[in-house]
Amino acid sequence: MIKLKTPLEESEIRDLNVGDIVSLDGTIITMRDAGHKRILDILRQGLKPPLDLHGQVIFHAGPVVKKKDSHWKIVSIGPTTSWRMEPYEAEVIAKTGIRMIIGKGLMGVKTVEACKRYGAVYVAYPGGLAALASKCVKRVIDVKWLDLGVPEALWILEVKNFAPLTVIIDSKGRNLYKKRMDEVMRNLNLIKEKLKVTFS
Repeated sequence: MIKLKTPLEESEIRDLNVGDIVSLDGTIITMRDAGHKRILDILRQGLKPPLDLHGQVIFHAGPVVKKKDSHWKIVSIGPTTSWRMEPYEAEVIAKTGIRMIIGKGLMGVKTVEACKRYGAVYVAYPGGLAALASKCVKRVIDVKWLDLGVPEALWILEVKNFAPLTVIIDSKGRNLYKKRMDEVMRNLNLIKEKLKVTFS
């Protein structure tokens, strides 16, 4: 397992390859649909967002939280479907300098190209382990944009040994899910051809 600590340098991200398993220490920021839209609106106006994302990690997640006195605690935090962020992700990568995206499921060609051009990776955290992931969160550093609602707010979290994170899209333009899907389709076509021969 490859251990990384934020903020991430482009050189260490460029060294990662699809299939690598990563463990993360440091800061991650949750960001879903509404957060992506708002941060791009701000950046397109030439304004500064409420936090610097250069070298940072964003997590496609909407945590379950509770507040005691003035302190927030993460009860559960798991990845949401990353495909919903595909319309925004390439521009977010280009404009913010993020180095890693944590999510679930497929992302598209635009994100692949942005990762390759700007030196970022997309990694997957397993679904169904939201309670386990919460144990990796040491504290809530801050929260921004609570007016969007708890799931869509930007939660700035300190994490320790946040893993396993599997590199799905690397900075060389390779996509592990696409590779596996292509292999499945090739095997399916081979089976179809064999069946044609058998029953002809």
